[in-house]
Amino acid sequence: MDKPWKISRGPIAATELDVEKANAINSLLIRPVGVLPAKPGDPVLPFVVGLFNELRPLLKPDAGVTALRRATAAYVHCRRYYFASAQPDSMRHNLEGEPVEALSQEDRLVAQKRFLSLKQTAHKSEPPEEVAPVPPPVISKNEQIRAALLRKRNAVQ
Repeated sequence: MDKPWKISRGPIAATELDVEKANAINSLLIRPVGVLPAKPGDPVLPFVVGLFNELRPLLKPDAGVTALRRATAAYVHCRRYYFASAQPDSMRHNLEGEPVEALSQEDRLVAQKRFLSLKQTAHKSEPPEEVAPVPPPVISKNEQIRAALLRKRNAVQ
């Protein structure tokens, strides 16, 4: 996995959870920003480098910088954000959601590795499928007696 993907999956659609994370950011700001999804199905847009510094002046007077930093981190460190950033045609976007520049090949590769790592972790944490219990093997009465005698003999020795 040393090469970035070459086939694009197109725009990566936001889920309800992505919108909740975006709303957490917007709730700390004096106005919503266009780079964040407003509803499920909106595209997840990679941020321009340094976007956090552009968000800080929009912070509500009663909101803390630490809360904004945590909310932003929760959004940008999710699987779909990394997946959107890993696409071959991915662009970085400004506050208004306008494309500014293409992600570098190195940034796309890092996003791709992080996405695959998070995807693998998610699959491990999913509960296993329900499997019917396997009945014990059917053994004859002679085999049961022999096993019991062997256990007794091994216990004595």
